[in-house]
Amino acid sequence: MKVTTLVAICSIATAGAFTPTATSVRSSTELYEKKSLFRRIAEMDLFAPVSDQNDYGARNKKTLTTGSITPGKSYVPSGLTAAQYDKIRKEQEAAKAANYQRNVAKAGKFLDYTDFYKKRGTDIGQDWIKSVTRGHTMVKTKYDWSGETDTAASFATKGKGKGKK
Repeated sequence: MKVTTLVAICSIATAGAFTPTATSVRSSTELYEKKSLFRRIAEMDLFAPVSDQNDYGARNKKTLTTGSITPGKSYVPSGLTAAQYDKIRKEQEAAKAANYQRNVAKAGKFLDYTDFYKKRGTDIGQDWIKSVTRGHTMVKTKYDWSGETDTAASFATKGKGKGKK
């Protein structure tokens, strides 16, 4: 009898432990809703204070400076004075800024593939595959990479002195 009562109490306790608890019938609003950790992290906007800080060209808005050279305290390469080294660093900084401005000016400029596709004629036929370039746009290079020397006569020759003066 004692064993049967103990087994019955243990079964009721075990069954009660796994039943869902009754929740209060309070309507949930945004103010009272407890957000999970993932939801709070997912809804964070880390760029909200300065939303354009990662835009292309945003480096100009930041206060980035190169440290100044203090004679006797700062590193100066051997063979240079502090003024010479400071001048070199300023020239390098100006070149870096000019290069960045040159790249910012190119931002957003691109070739539209649809226009290229239509110009090549791919949309209406397969004649482009028979051309020498096979539809590629060729560009000139600054140097002749063929490795051959040009022995042909140049078109620009000096005049012989005859003619109108």
